[in-house]
Amino acid sequence: MEWSFVFFFNSVLLGVGLAMDAFSVSLANGLNEPAMKRGKLCGIAGVFAFFQALMPMIGWICVHTIVQYFKSFEALIPWIALVLLLFIGGKMLIEGIKNKEIDEEHAGVGLTALLVQGVATSIDALSVGFTISDYGFVMALVCSMVIAAVTFIICMAGLFIGRKFGTKLAGKASILGGAILVFIGLEIWITGVFF
Repeated sequence: MEWSFVFFFNSVLLGVGLAMDAFSVSLANGLNEPAMKRGKLCGIAGVFAFFQALMPMIGWICVHTIVQYFKSFEALIPWIALVLLLFIGGKMLIEGIKNKEIDEEHAGVGLTALLVQGVATSIDALSVGFTISDYGFVMALVCSMVIAAVTFIICMAGLFIGRKFGTKLAGKASILGGAILVFIGLEIWITGVFF
């Protein structure tokens, strides 16, 4: 592959495709925390963008170094995403159903949960390392940065949309957000295992 419009266009398309799970989780986070400050919005989108850039690079490195080990790990990717997202989504569902009174300051996603979400929504991007394996290191890095930029923009949109509707949904937002996370986990698992 050469530096061209097609290279950048393909990178943007990869970014859009990979960011859909992160968009949905961002939407859930926005629903769960309608009073989220702009700094936290950028931080959450930044974490998702970081992991969406990191995973294809790890995949690329694996292809060029330890491909035989990565192949066996690839079958576990849908299971890992399922467990992580079911855990976080289930926790949100239970809290929403119990209808706990949560302080505004303590509502929403914490750092640990955010990191788990970042890994869970981007782990399938490891396989993109195979797609870009014919790129040189610099091209693979640029492709990953384009994916990160696209993910950041899409996640910001998800957070803003979720925050807007989270205000309207008030107490039911946690239930809806948790259900979205559970659905995403099941979708990743079904797609990864059966298709």
